[in-house]
Amino acid sequence: MPVPDLFDLTGKVAIVTGSTKGIGRAMVEGLAAAGAGVVVSSRKQDLCDQVAEEVRAATGAEVLPLACHVGDWDAIPGFVEQVREHFGRIDVLVNNAGINPAPVTASDMTLDYWRKVFSVNLEGPLRLSQQVAPIMRDGGGGSIVNIGTMAAYGPGPNICAYGASKAGLKNLTRAMAMEWADWGVRVNILSPGPFMSEMLAGAAARSEIDYLAMVSAGTLQKRVADPSEIVGPVLYLASDASSFVTADDISVSGGMMK
Repeated sequence: MPVPDLFDLTGKVAIVTGSTKGIGRAMVEGLAAAGAGVVVSSRKQDLCDQVAEEVRAATGAEVLPLACHVGDWDAIPGFVEQVREHFGRIDVLVNNAGINPAPVTASDMTLDYWRKVFSVNLEGPLRLSQQVAPIMRDGGGGSIVNIGTMAAYGPGPNICAYGASKAGLKNLTRAMAMEWADWGVRVNILSPGPFMSEMLAGAAARSEIDYLAMVSAGTLQKRVADPSEIVGPVLYLASDASSFVTADDISVSGGMMK
C-alpha cells in the first residue's frame, strides 16, 4: 500500500506574513514548493513584488505579492479580502511577522515602544486569525501557524517587550485552538531558537560580546540554524501530516530548554 503524500499542499492557499526575508521567505518558498498557492507579504510592496517573482520562478507556484503592515489593525480585513478574492480560499495562515526594533530594558521601556511591539507581534496575529478563520471554516477547515520564540520561555535583558508579546502569542494560540476546533481550524505555534536573520545579526552587531557564540551555546547543537531548517516544521503543521495536532507548541531550537 503506497504511503500518502501527507505534505502535499496542491490546491491549497497559504499566507505567510513577513515573508520577504529570513525564515519567512524560507517558509513561503517551502510552501510553494509543496504545491500551495502563496501570498508573499511584508510592509513594502516593491519588495513583495521582487520576492514573489523569484518564488514563482523557482517553484512554478501561483504567487500573490501583497503588502500589509500587520500592526495596522484596520488594514488587515482589506488585505484578507484581497487574498480571498484572488484565490477564492485560504487554507493556511503563518503569522510570522515580528519585530524587536532595538534593545530596551524594562527600566527604560516607553508606552509607545511597548505598543509598537505588541501591535505587530500579538495584535497582528489575532486580527489576521480572526479574519481568516471563518474563511477556513467555510472552506472545510485550515491551519494557523503562529511563529513564537524560545525567548517566551526564558527572556533576557533588553528584549522584555519582545519576549512578553511572544509569551502572549503562545497563550493566544491555545485559546484560538479551543474556540475554532469545531470549525476544523487547527492553531499551533512554532517556537524557534536562534536562526540567522536580520534581527539576530542586528543584535550581534550591537553587542559588546560574541553574541552568536553566546546564543549558540544555549542550544544542544551549539550552533545557529539556517532559515531553511524551519521549512520542515512549518510544512508539517500546515499539511495533513499534522491533522490531529492543535493547540501545540513545537520548539525548533536545537534542544534549548523550555
